[in-house]
Amino acid sequence: MNSKSEILKALRSGPAESAPLPDLQGNWIRYDDPYAQFAAMIEAVGGRCVRVASANEIAPLLAAQPTFAIAQQIVSFVPQVAGNVALDALDDPHQTEAVDWAVMPGQLGVAENGAIWVTDAGVRHRAIYFIVQHLALVLPSTALVHNLHEAYQRITPGGSSLGLFISGPSKTADIEQSLVIGAHGPRSLTVFCVDSNG
Repeated sequence: MNSKSEILKALRSGPAESAPLPDLQGNWIRYDDPYAQFAAMIEAVGGRCVRVASANEIAPLLAAQPTFAIAQQIVSFVPQVAGNVALDALDDPHQTEAVDWAVMPGQLGVAENGAIWVTDAGVRHRAIYFIVQHLALVLPSTALVHNLHEAYQRITPGGSSLGLFISGPSKTADIEQSLVIGAHGPRSLTVFCVDSNG
């Protein structure tokens, strides 16, 4: 009998003993200044975090970035930032490959690791999060939580067909252990934390 057969025979011999689920109540990490921790983590993974008093400040700050100033195609789901590509008008998600910048809303930010929860609610082509050259996420400062345990308490499973955490731009260090930013997705991530709804 080969090792594969032995393993399968052992698995079939009876059900595994059930184990109780772990108790998730605990003294999870908390921060005196969640925004400072969140911003530090975003920058640690290669992103940029900017706190603004109002969403009206975002467009001028983006315009000051060289890659935004020369962008040919911009998708924006944030009313205060003008875009020139209507994502809903594109029939095929492959048509998003030429988009230079996408400015999208974030639902939740986690200070512990700098992750931002995003969904495809109202977004026809969710590929935009991964195929765009530069991604900006706009997040209310009130949507920051200390840790992932708090984040999961605020996330509603099944609320949309896609939900994920994004933390920093795309990166890999597989080749010669050299870090490459933008290898498989956005080359940059800018997160705007907005203190008010204005």
